[in-house]
Amino acid sequence: MKIALDPYMLRALPFAEVCRIAAEIGYRYIELSPRPDFIPFFTHPRADRARIAEFRQALRETGVELSSVLPLYRWSGPDEDERRAAVRYWKRAIEITVELGCTVMNSEFNGRPERAAASEAQFWRSMDELLPIFEREGIALHLEAHPDDFIETNDAAVDLVRGINRSFVRYLYCAPHTFHLGDDAAAMIRYAAPVLAHVHVADVFNHRASSGLRYIVNPPGSTARVHQHLDIGQGEVDWDVFFGSLREVGFDGILTGCVFAWEERAVDSARFMLERMQYYLAASAGPASG
Repeated sequence: MKIALDPYMLRALPFAEVCRIAAEIGYRYIELSPRPDFIPFFTHPRADRARIAEFRQALRETGVELSSVLPLYRWSGPDEDERRAAVRYWKRAIEITVELGCTVMNSEFNGRPERAAASEAQFWRSMDELLPIFEREGIALHLEAHPDDFIETNDAAVDLVRGINRSFVRYLYCAPHTFHLGDDAAAMIRYAAPVLAHVHVADVFNHRASSGLRYIVNPPGSTARVHQHLDIGQGEVDWDVFFGSLREVGFDGILTGCVFAWEERAVDSARFMLERMQYYLAASAGPASG
């Protein structure tokens, strides 16, 4: 299993500093999420040869490896011009991932829930263009359901991933989306098991608790989706069930700590998350783990 750090809260730091911090804490892997000077949110990548070389050198000098690269583009957007632009950005992001020597990319479906059918049609158009490139370059693609996407629930997302019917396209279960994904984390992980390759780890409050009044969003009837990416123990995910279920299905993929809530103590949060993930993995393995 690869335990990785999403360094989004450290994105303002140079790559050398990000990799040094990760290595000193004890992470062997980084999941590169969007950062404005490299692969920004929703726009064309900014990375040139020099920045790619800088990142490769930082990885080499610290011994940290890339577990995956996470771009976010509107490749399922109902607007066709926007979709075409997203495919163009994806092609460059794939090139960068290959240059970095990484073999995994992960992302969201990035469509619109109020136009789910149209978004799915756009998603398949993008797949027609991009799947041959992923396959040719030897890049695995891990996809997650996300609140306010055209697929927001676990089982529907797993079914779509299976429908793509490519061995290199797998599913990513995002723990901080648990209360949007469904009702039973153990059942969702079991359902996802045949295609589960990647897990995001962060805590979250159950927005449906207290008769749906945990969060009050105005005006009434707003379609806003609310969730957090908190340190383990700060929300309401049942981590014994979560890690026990991963153990039950024999999960051996990428486990990424992706907390975004505490930039003022980003290093302490990253350190705490590694310790907690290691603790729960050992606990779920039982006495034989020591």
